[in-house]
Amino acid sequence: MNVETINRQPIPLRIDRLQRLAERFAEWLEDRSGPDRWSEVALLLVDDAGIAEYNRDYFGKDRPTDVISFRYDPVPGEEPAFSGDLIVNVERALRTGPEHDGPDRELALYVAHGFDHLSGAEDDTPERRAAMLERETGWLRRAEAEKLLSPGALFG
Repeated sequence: MNVETINRQPIPLRIDRLQRLAERFAEWLEDRSGPDRWSEVALLLVDDAGIAEYNRDYFGKDRPTDVISFRYDPVPGEEPAFSGDLIVNVERALRTGPEHDGPDRELALYVAHGFDHLSGAEDDTPERRAAMLERETGWLRRAEAEKLLSPGALFG
């Protein structure tokens, strides 16, 4: 699967490292998707204002959020593969990260959460939300063990 990272926000990031992390999450998405094939995912990095615009346009919610994901079915007549868009709020990760496990881990969690949604996972009940968080933190632990994620790895 191809992952294309598009940076449309001003906070300094180590895009090459984030790209490698996203590619690893994409592999785990493919593992989780079973027989579904994937062609590409676009990872769009935005700030509060950028994601608020998407949230307003697509969901009628006039406020920023952490991540928005869209999964697209295969186009008839083309390669039978899914594609998707992830819109990730870098500004929120930097701002709320210190309250949690740091901004790098927070940003990685947002990206993992988006990939998890692409697999079909939903967080519309407390039980489903807990299952997603457990799976996503497992992905983060694997990324840390593989040296893809550490404090200072993504921001800077």
